[in-house]
Amino acid sequence: MRQRKYITSGGLAFSEDKDMEKLRRFSLKGWHVSKFKFMGYTLEKGECTDYIYSVDYRSMKKDEAEEYFDFFASAGWSHITSEGDIHLFRALPNTTPIYSDRDTSIVKYENLARSMNHFAIPCVLITVLAWVGVMISSGTLHSIMSVIAVILTAIAFPTTLTVFATYKNKWKIEEKKGLVNLFKAIIAFLFSIAVFMLLYNVNSSVNILASSVIGPIAGAFAFPIVIWVFMSLWHKMSGKNA
Repeated sequence: MRQRKYITSGGLAFSEDKDMEKLRRFSLKGWHVSKFKFMGYTLEKGECTDYIYSVDYRSMKKDEAEEYFDFFASAGWSHITSEGDIHLFRALPNTTPIYSDRDTSIVKYENLARSMNHFAIPCVLITVLAWVGVMISSGTLHSIMSVIAVILTAIAFPTTLTVFATYKNKWKIEEKKGLVNLFKAIIAFLFSIAVFMLLYNVNSSVNILASSVIGPIAGAFAFPIVIWVFMSLWHKMSGKNA
């Protein structure tokens, strides 16, 4: 019988509560999360136990980590694993939530948004510059810039979406319905822009990307892998600079 399995994540910025509830259901079946994995979690087989899970977002220096985790341990929350600034904890039912009031919940999402902005803003700016390069270039350079722009768009769009979703979670707690509705309008606008730019040179960019760069099979998996690689590198770099 296998002792380890992988499950997918719905994206913490989009479905954090659903992810935590799913991890609890697996723990009741004897499958306990051991670490973050590419777009999901790794679970290990153990005894059936009712654990509740919670995630925190915190950027800290190495000498702050022990005190940080000890603080949660004293409140009944055991640290499981971390990936960059994202930290996963578990506890027994009825343990006081990590974020038990409105103000601390707002701080939680502010921490995540601040962490994501360091990557998202430069990524979006570089993507815009790449598309400017596509529009003013010609010949071979135009084809190369088209491929680069498509890849960067595939990275920038979900990254930007994640940042906005984080702010949306914060605004919902603050009961700012107008900003929540604005978020929905912005996402629709960004999606339209992304589709337009991707179709702008579909023959010269997407076809080149699919056939000459990543191949017909790898094309279906390249974009999420590229996103994950960039995010992993950024988390490691930010950890070293802390």
